[in-house]
Amino acid sequence: MNFDEITDRRGTRSSKWDGMAAFTGVTAPDALAMWIADMDFAAPDFLQDAVRGMLEVGNYGYFVGMDEMFEAVCWWMRTRHGWDAQPGWILPTYGLGNGIAICIQAFSDPGDAVAFFTPVYHEFTSKVRKSGREVRELPLVIRDGVYHMDFDDYDARMTGSEKVLLLCSPHNPAGRLWTRDELRAVADFCDRHDLVLISDEVHHDLVNPGETHIPLPLAAPGAVARTVMLASSSKTFNTAGGRLGCVIIQDETLRARFAAMYRALDINPNLLGARLTQAAYSPAGAEYVDTLRAYIAENQRVFMDGIGALPGLRVMPMQSTYLAWVDFDGTGMDMEEVLRRVRDEARIAPSVGADFGTGGESFLRFNLGTQRARVVEAVERMQAAFSDLQ
Repeated sequence: MNFDEITDRRGTRSSKWDGMAAFTGVTAPDALAMWIADMDFAAPDFLQDAVRGMLEVGNYGYFVGMDEMFEAVCWWMRTRHGWDAQPGWILPTYGLGNGIAICIQAFSDPGDAVAFFTPVYHEFTSKVRKSGREVRELPLVIRDGVYHMDFDDYDARMTGSEKVLLLCSPHNPAGRLWTRDELRAVADFCDRHDLVLISDEVHHDLVNPGETHIPLPLAAPGAVARTVMLASSSKTFNTAGGRLGCVIIQDETLRARFAAMYRALDINPNLLGARLTQAAYSPAGAEYVDTLRAYIAENQRVFMDGIGALPGLRVMPMQSTYLAWVDFDGTGMDMEEVLRRVRDEARIAPSVGADFGTGGESFLRFNLGTQRARVVEAVERMQAAFSDLQ
């Protein structure tokens, strides 16, 4: 796989490129799309072969064979993450975002509160509000340059109306890998406040070489009665268009609560997503991911070295994901000026940090899941746009 090969995704109905102007306001012809968490690499052969196999069969009607996909998911969890998940624990949803939304509906009622650590993936806030629930932000604190949890503060913020805690693990936007002790502390917090713990682990495969992601059920096995684990091939293999997520619930009683809402909404997976997931979670997929992780890690190094050389800009150290979290607070500029320079002068479309909740106000998120030449170009443009700081 040649990750350096430039792909032009304009005109392919790509949200990242064809939706860039509408969603970010960056309209320059040579603009770099570095916002939505979507990669620019060509689809690997094993995914293309799976799609070609569908075309050859030509059956686009109702289908069976989900057991094969469930087995592939369990093989992946066992061989890549050391977690012995079982096929009967999995309920496939119409994408992982759909899985989060169903969890909120299943485990809380309108007017209840849903808690999560901020800044965090902006869809947490969106889905909670759209469901008629109250957002309960639990701000992370920065120590030694990275995010940490402050449970004394969080305990004081709880009102008793909270029913669910959403956890982003690995953390988006900062790429933080939570330690085993931290995950156990999260589980203990949920036990103290009687919360269902929903762990969104969609970035679980995109850890830097030498780093390890710990699935929540492994870190806190005593909390399985309140734990829901969410996973998908979508970020790792760029298959979000397949709209297939996996809600994995070990506890039978908790799984029955989710399944009641799941069946009431008549949720069914789609054929393309099932076939792509099965093809991704395979030995060929494992080999691909190992190569991809090394490539992204080098992209991280190039970006961090280049942006870190600019006075007042700080990239939070990354342990995982292809999403760089850059703090502009040290520039002394307001974010309107920062965005003007990034969008208008550098012609880069990042994600705005304020959308990630409390603590994200001085940050921008940059997507490094692209060819190295584009990362180098982005660094050079940023250096030019902020050259007066040097």
